[in-house]
Amino acid sequence: MRITTILLVLFLGTSATTIAQKIQRQKMASTAALQGICGTVLVKQGNHMPGPGSPRPNANGAPAEREVLIFPLLNVSQVEAGDNGFINSVGLVKPIKTVKSGKDGTFCVNLPKGRYSVIVQEPKGLYANLYDTKNNIFPVTVEAGKSAKIKVEITHQAVF
Repeated sequence: MRITTILLVLFLGTSATTIAQKIQRQKMASTAALQGICGTVLVKQGNHMPGPGSPRPNANGAPAEREVLIFPLLNVSQVEAGDNGFINSVGLVKPIKTVKSGKDGTFCVNLPKGRYSVIVQEPKGLYANLYDTKNNIFPVTVEAGKSAKIKVEITHQAVF
């Protein structure tokens, strides 16, 4: 790799540091979350009610940069729930990992196999609007050697 870098510097006039950084980013992208959670954060706002002639701009949502917090699996009984998907408090439970989604809304995080809750940080506080039949908050299961694919939809400013 060192010879390749030197040759690129000689022919392209680019610094070795810049090339090394690009190579490192490519490696990280190709190995991102081999086992963990990868997803997209989307914001939906406005009227999404069906109706004749009613335009639904950005019906799928707009990609959003948000802090994504990964907690051990949380149940509604363990938190102080607020209104409209907000969580007022998670008590003493701390997130296992925190990652920020990019401008395109995507994120990946490596995790050991297990069950987790995915919560996003909104300006108004913690937010999660997905629950299973046992009232677990945005549950995601990570299997050995696999990446769980999810879509986080922030809908507190939308009407359905």
